[in-house]
Amino acid sequence: MRHGKKISHLGRKTPHRKYMLANMACSLIEHKSINTTVAKAKALKKYIEPLITKSKTDSTHNRRIVFSYLKNKYAVTELFRDVSVKIGDRPGGYTRIIKLGNRLGDNASMAMIELVDYNSIYNLNSDSSKKTRRRRKSISKTEPVIEEAAVEEAAVVEEAVVEDNIEQEESNDFDPSNIENNENNEPNSLDTEKN
Repeated sequence: MRHGKKISHLGRKTPHRKYMLANMACSLIEHKSINTTVAKAKALKKYIEPLITKSKTDSTHNRRIVFSYLKNKYAVTELFRDVSVKIGDRPGGYTRIIKLGNRLGDNASMAMIELVDYNSIYNLNSDSSKKTRRRRKSISKTEPVIEEAAVEEAAVVEEAVVEDNIEQEESNDFDPSNIENNENNEPNSLDTEKN
């Protein structure tokens, strides 16, 4: 029975597991996010978060401790130079695991592990991603708009009738009786349209 044994063996012997986690940690520092299985992502999270905490205080001693885990001087340099500056005020929780579904070949559950401060989609502190929310307009505010639109349509209809009268005047030899007949007929047609 495995009581009290919290470390995940990942189906590997100890040296293989240590080098695999060191390589994955270097890749995570370099690329800021990597895709792997959920079990490896959880093991990597336990492996790398103490190293990121050590990188907050830049000293030769801390650099040597981190180098003994990562075994890659370029990853150590980037961790202490770039990553530690960006996550300096965060009190832990430097990585995020997002489940992606199952892999096609062997149906293993996949996940993406990423450094939290380097993702602009989920990062809530960036000013560019903040958006204001608007409330819906109430129904009482939209009713006058509809009435104004009806008044504007009626004005357009009246202008069209006046333009028709002008065209008839130009086409006919100016006969005042035709104008009076058109004016008498127009209000009746407008009244029926309004109702």
